[in-house]
Amino acid sequence: MVDVVPRAATAGWQTHLVVLGAAVVAMLLLFARDAADMATIWWTSSTYEHCLVIVPIIGWLVAQRRLVLAEIAARGWPLPLLWVAIGALSWLLGEAAGVAVARHLGLVLMLQGLIAATLGRGATAGLLFPLFYAIFLVPAGDGLVPPLQTITAWMCLGLLHLIHVPATLDGVFISTPGGWFKVAEACSGAKFLIAMIALGVLVAHLGFRSWWRRAAFLAVCVVVPVLANGARAFGTIWVAQYRGAKAADGFDHVVYGWFFFAAVIALVMALSWRFFDRAADAPAVDAAVVLREAGRQRSAWSAIPAALAALAIAGAAPLWSAVVVATGVAPIPIGAHLPAVAGWTPIESGEGLPWKPRFDGADRLFVQRYRDPSGAQVDLAVAIYAAQGRGRSLVGYGHGAVDPDGDWSWAADTAPPANGNAQRIVAPGDVSREVVGFYRVGDMDTGSPARVKIETLRRHLLGGSQRASALLVSAEDARGGRAAVDRFVAALGPTGRVIDRIADGL
Repeated sequence: MVDVVPRAATAGWQTHLVVLGAAVVAMLLLFARDAADMATIWWTSSTYEHCLVIVPIIGWLVAQRRLVLAEIAARGWPLPLLWVAIGALSWLLGEAAGVAVARHLGLVLMLQGLIAATLGRGATAGLLFPLFYAIFLVPAGDGLVPPLQTITAWMCLGLLHLIHVPATLDGVFISTPGGWFKVAEACSGAKFLIAMIALGVLVAHLGFRSWWRRAAFLAVCVVVPVLANGARAFGTIWVAQYRGAKAADGFDHVVYGWFFFAAVIALVMALSWRFFDRAADAPAVDAAVVLREAGRQRSAWSAIPAALAALAIAGAAPLWSAVVVATGVAPIPIGAHLPAVAGWTPIESGEGLPWKPRFDGADRLFVQRYRDPSGAQVDLAVAIYAAQGRGRSLVGYGHGAVDPDGDWSWAADTAPPANGNAQRIVAPGDVSREVVGFYRVGDMDTGSPARVKIETLRRHLLGGSQRASALLVSAEDARGGRAAVDRFVAALGPTGRVIDRIADGL
C-alpha cells in the first residue's frame, strides 16, 4: 500500500525552494571559476553553443512536472549527499589532474545532488530526467575530434577513389590533382555529433517508451551525422577538384553553416517519426511513481540542514586541493636558461617554416635553434611549470608539439626513444619535421601523456613537488630529420637532469 502524502503537506515547498535557490547561488559562487568557464565555453565555442538552449529546455521539462510535484511534500533527504560527494570527488580529481571536463562534470553532479537532497525522494523521482539531462550542460567531447578527423579523412579518400579521382592520404592531409586539403578540427564533425546526441536523448525520452527503440534511435543519431559529415567534406574536395579552391570555400561555408545540420536533423526525424511509440499528449512523468517514491522516504530533514550539509561536502574539495598543492610549489628562478650543448652552436631560426610548441600558462618557455658542423639544424624547446592548474597543464588538447592555431598538424607517431615520444608533423607545401618529446613531473620522467596525468593527479592529491616540464627536440626532414634529433639528444645527456638544471637556473 502506497503512503500518499496529502496535499496540505505541500505548504513546505516555498521554504524548500527559497533555501534551494540560496544554496544553488552559494555553490555557484564557491565554484565561480568553473561556472564562468562553462558559460564562456557555451557562449564562445561553436561546438558547445547548443548548451545555451539546454538551459531553457530543462526549465520547460521542470514546468511540465509542476502539477505532479504539487501533490507531494518537499522534504530534506540525506541519501543524495552521496551524490554530492561523488561530484566533489570528480571536481577534486579534475582539479588535481588538470582535466576541465571532470571539474565541470563535478559541479553539475554537486548541483544535482543538492537539488535532490533539498527537495526529497519524491521530487527527485519526478525530476529525474531533467536532472539527468543537465549532464549535457558539461562541455565535453573535444576528445572526439582526432578520431573523427581520421574517420572523415578516410571516408573522403574512399569516396574520391570511388569516382576515380587520384588521391593520397597523409595523416589528415589529402592530396589530389586539384590541390592539397586538410581535414581540420572544424571539419571533424564533432560539433554536429555532440549536439545531435544531446538532441537525440531529448527526442528519445519524449518520443519513445521502448528502451530498444530509444537505443536504436540514439545509434542513428550517432551514425548519420558521422556519415553525413564525411559526405560534406568529400563534396568540398570534389568542388575544389573541378571548380577551384575559392568555389569550394564558398560551398563549404554555405553547406556547413546554413543547411547541413538542419538537413541532417530533418533526415533523422523523418526516418524515425513513424517508429515513435509514445503519444504526444502522454504525461511528462508517471504520477503514481512520484507518489510511491515520496511515500517511501522515511527520513525527513528540514531544507536548511540538507542544503548546508551539501555545501559543506562540496566545499571540502577545493579546500583540500588548495592546501596540498601550496605545500609543493617552488618558484622558477629568473636566471633559468637553456644549456650549452657540446658540438652544437645556437643560431637564429630564420630559415624554413617557423615551429613553436604550445604550452599555455608555462612559467618559462624557451625555444632555441642549434646547428652542428655538418649543417644539420634542430630546435630545442623547454616548457616549465612551477605548478599545474586550470589553463596551465603540461599535457592536454592543444598543448605540445602542434599548436591547433598554427600551420603544423600531426601526421603519425614514430619510433619513440626511452622515456620519450616521437611524432612526424606536416605543414602546407609538403614540409615535414620530426619531434621527440620528454616529460618530467617532479622526479618522474616519461613520454606518456597518460602517465603525466596520473602523476600530476597523485601529487595534487597526496603532496610532493608540483614542478612539471616538457623538453622537445625537433628538426625538419630537409635539415637533418630524425638523425639530427637523435644526435642532439645524445649530446644533451639525460633529459630529466637537463630539465632540472634549467628549472633550477644552473
